[in-house]
Amino acid sequence: MNIRIFKKVTVRLTGFMAVLLFSNFAVGQDQDFKKTVISREFLSEGVAVADINNDGQLDIVAGYYWFEAPHWVQHQLSPSRAFDPRKEYSNSFLNLAMDVNLDGWDDVIIIDYPGTPAYWFENPKTESNNWQKHIIADSVGISNESPAFVDMDGDGRVDILCGDYKTRQIIWLQAPTKPGETEWKRFALTEENVPGTDRFSHGLGFGDINGDKINDVIISEGWFKGKTDLKSADWIFYPAAISDKAAHMQILDVNGDLKNDVVSSSAHSMGVWWQEYLNDSTFQTHLINNLTSQTHATFMADLNGDGDMEMIAGKRYLAHNGNDAGDDDTPYLFYIEFTPSISPFFREHIIDNDSGAGLNIAVQDMNKDQKPDIVIANKNGIFLFENQIKR
Repeated sequence: MNIRIFKKVTVRLTGFMAVLLFSNFAVGQDQDFKKTVISREFLSEGVAVADINNDGQLDIVAGYYWFEAPHWVQHQLSPSRAFDPRKEYSNSFLNLAMDVNLDGWDDVIIIDYPGTPAYWFENPKTESNNWQKHIIADSVGISNESPAFVDMDGDGRVDILCGDYKTRQIIWLQAPTKPGETEWKRFALTEENVPGTDRFSHGLGFGDINGDKINDVIISEGWFKGKTDLKSADWIFYPAAISDKAAHMQILDVNGDLKNDVVSSSAHSMGVWWQEYLNDSTFQTHLINNLTSQTHATFMADLNGDGDMEMIAGKRYLAHNGNDAGDDDTPYLFYIEFTPSISPFFREHIIDNDSGAGLNIAVQDMNKDQKPDIVIANKNGIFLFENQIKR
């Protein structure tokens, strides 16, 4: 079943009346994803997927906890606790899992409260309760609320792109490249005191925005022109009013004009948009939807197997502990399919209305059926969505 609904909503945000435009969604998609509730506790707003115990099955990581497949038995990797979603933030804002020290066992990375260091926990192999904690680049206070997990240098290993709150630079943190190494290397891309590096800056992306086939760094206030030298701190900033305070900003050609555009979502207000690239200093904003507020994470994946990437997003439920307008509205999880040859160049699909997303989204083939599945964690709990889209 594929029913179209149309709705008009009026909400009050930040002191003014915002009459939202019509938004259309493809609903009745329950058969497309099988939902499993892993936990209803608020443990983390970050999430990751890894084979923690090396048994050939992918487990789920949420903060200081991991859930063992296939029955999702809960384990703790370091002392922690559940948090009150209406009173507290957690001690885990974003998660990543990878074999950091190249010993053949997946480790866990935790990015804590903005402006504080990030950590990685070394997998103890058979000793499940003795994870050694390492600081990632201890001089760095991770700023910008949307750090990106990307392969910066093309070596096949994921790195961390973020701001450094102490120096106010855009930096990247290179994962160890040799077995036994535990230290991450810090490289600055910009001079000090640049935009996008405040403790609570919002909006960060990595992609080729100007068509020179070199990836740039995009923030809400403009973009830094990329260079092939990823260790030179002199990337030039091009001011441009690209987006409102955003989550992860995705770079792709939305309308099929062979120029890359930006797709962004409002981290704490309403809306998902695509920003059409007109020239280096001008982007024209087009509304995609106003289904929900606080879409604080986005992720690209080919969900339907057509070879093109869709954007997954969802509401960060109770983002500010229930203190914002719409904080506890319906926690939708959805994805946007892009149709560059067919106006309005996108089609929206609701996945679920009782989950949302946290501060990052994990996508992996969890059940080995050759389809990417979705895992999220937030103040509403921890959830697995197994992809059952017909191909």
